[in-house]
Amino acid sequence: MMNPRTQAYLRTKVMSASPVELRLMLVDGAIRFAEQCRGGLEQKNFEQAYEGSRQCRAILTELLSGLKPDQDPLLCERLNSLYTFLISRMMEAMSERDPEPIVGVIELLRFERETWQMVIEQLAEGVTESSDSKTSETAAVPSASKPAPGNFGEAPAMVGGRLHLAG
Repeated sequence: MMNPRTQAYLRTKVMSASPVELRLMLVDGAIRFAEQCRGGLEQKNFEQAYEGSRQCRAILTELLSGLKPDQDPLLCERLNSLYTFLISRMMEAMSERDPEPIVGVIELLRFERETWQMVIEQLAEGVTESSDSKTSETAAVPSASKPAPGNFGEAPAMVGGRLHLAG
């Protein structure tokens, strides 16, 4: 159990994060719990493995539920396939009590993390460039800095050309 100060810090961090930053936090959590599951299976600590698997699958399910096909159907289709595949690999690892499938899960999640980190950096660069080129009045409300809750903002369009899962 976390101490109250840590909980308050995390709550503030989550509440002030943009949607793409929240997605990055979820991917970080999925990686952490997948590693916990792998470690548990390697050490034959099945309670630890189960808890890591359960948490990782819950995060992947949350990532699935946050997809917005109306904004970028192709990207959402690919992410849906990816997250569904990762969930099935986690379940396979647990049913066979074999940590090997989780190695691939962790690799794919790390790639996903790198992709979202690049999106955040590109959004930040776009905000900086737009505020440099506009007057202070119009730069006060950059559209990409804090998209509406539940909205990816401009992220899917940037990621759509970068993410190739089919090959």
